[in-house]
Amino acid sequence: MANPARHDGRRSDELRPLRIRRRYLRTVPGSVLIEAGGTRVLCTATISDDLPKWREAAGQGWLTAEYNMLPASTTPRKQRERGGKLDGRTAEIQRLIGRSLRAVMDFAALGPRTMTVDCDVLEADGGTRTASVTGSFVALVDALHALPDGAALARSALTGSVAAVSVGIVAGRPLLDLDYREDVAAAVDMNVVMTGAGRFVELQSTGEEDTFSEKELAAMLKLARGGIAELAAAQAKALGKARPR
Repeated sequence: MANPARHDGRRSDELRPLRIRRRYLRTVPGSVLIEAGGTRVLCTATISDDLPKWREAAGQGWLTAEYNMLPASTTPRKQRERGGKLDGRTAEIQRLIGRSLRAVMDFAALGPRTMTVDCDVLEADGGTRTASVTGSFVALVDALHALPDGAALARSALTGSVAAVSVGIVAGRPLLDLDYREDVAAAVDMNVVMTGAGRFVELQSTGEEDTFSEKELAAMLKLARGGIAELAAAQAKALGKARPR
């Protein structure tokens, strides 16, 4: 077979089954449960009418993000991170989420407000950081719409959409949207963040067990571009009329 199916039956260029559930919580204006295969992440977005001290002089808004894996999200149980002490992986992921969302924000239009995004992993089966970015954008839109004149603010404060996906090389094959089983076997692992307009925000690529060629890089980027186009369409469908124009 020229293109054998993966262990879960997917093609090399196929995303895992995706579900985006808006308004998952009643307590916050923006909340999304995003499910990508066996990975489930709760993304929430809240807005406050204040700014960090270092941002006040600019008179423009800001966005910050936090990421956490709940103890039962993995086997064996993951220890909680307490006392404000984050492990290196957690700190790196939440910085990625923040950078990704800020890439499509117009903070002058947002005004003196702070947006806080929280991503809590309920179940982890690979791709938790990329699912967090994709789900958080939808939560962000809903949080903006909850403000007075929210539809107009969403149109002015958001310059586009953003989504993320993983790609990698497993047993010599470039694959899209790795689950945990594929991720741990990957010789090369990459996370790609792009806007809905097809512009790159960030590339995180590592040769875990091997180097990779320019041809392999191009193949992974082609897979990522196709996957993110599908994710952007899923975001738009989930948002419906709330989608920023």
